[in-house]
Amino acid sequence: MNPEARTTASYVELPPAPGLVDHVRTVWVQTTGTVPYVQRHLPTGGAELHWPIGGPPRLLGPLTGPRVEVIPAATTLLGVRFHPGAPLLIPGGVGDLRDQRVPLDELGHRWVDRLGEAIARAATPRAALRVLQDFLLRRVRTAAPDPLVRAAVRLLMPWTPRDVGAVADHLGLSASQFRRRCLGAVGTGPKSLQRTLRFQGFLALAQAGATATGRRGADGMAGLAVDVGYADQAHLSREVRRLTGLTPGGLLGADVDRCSCGHDHTASYAPFLVGRRPQVPR
Repeated sequence: MNPEARTTASYVELPPAPGLVDHVRTVWVQTTGTVPYVQRHLPTGGAELHWPIGGPPRLLGPLTGPRVEVIPAATTLLGVRFHPGAPLLIPGGVGDLRDQRVPLDELGHRWVDRLGEAIARAATPRAALRVLQDFLLRRVRTAAPDPLVRAAVRLLMPWTPRDVGAVADHLGLSASQFRRRCLGAVGTGPKSLQRTLRFQGFLALAQAGATATGRRGADGMAGLAVDVGYADQAHLSREVRRLTGLTPGGLLGADVDRCSCGHDHTASYAPFLVGRRPQVPR
């Protein structure tokens, strides 16, 4: 790959290839340029694959809190963010990988070196990302998501808050069965997953520069907090600090319409906006 591609810092996030949409939330290419980059990974509900071109790939398990990593200078990294419970790389579920970052070759995959060589031969980072996605597309044929877990994730999404017990009843499971099923496939219990998805919904609104719907007369960050299912802004602040180690203002750069990291996360957050209630007149 051309060394000049590594001299300028950049981050480009893209929707996944059409055949991956049931498994993958977003993909990206990140280049650190001439200085290291301090990356704060946040809980998303799913696992992530981080593949530095020319370096060893790692799988980041589902997070329950922030994880800070320093990405070395002159690194071009391919990223894949999976939906909760997606089985493409771990058919048995990611329950044992919660809050862990594991080298991909330690998970028993014999294809890692071969795929790494193909990625390194790609002419550009975008071409390397296509190589990685083409490989994942081939795995889709033998890695169907658990339909019950998929339904559970859909029911726990923001905008239409549901009690976890009610979701278990809807799925025909006891509370303990529901928890075991989520822990095995997703890596967290259903309540923790619901909190993470609600937090991601809030970020989706903030990144989109969305305005509050006006429910309860709330504006700004307080309004978005209520829209996504928090009781109030204080509830939002407690949850954001627990999940990220920062206040909402520190996370968003004191604005409701941007992320302080400066990256465009439109591709990642678009799926969360589909079910949002339409804005109502005040």
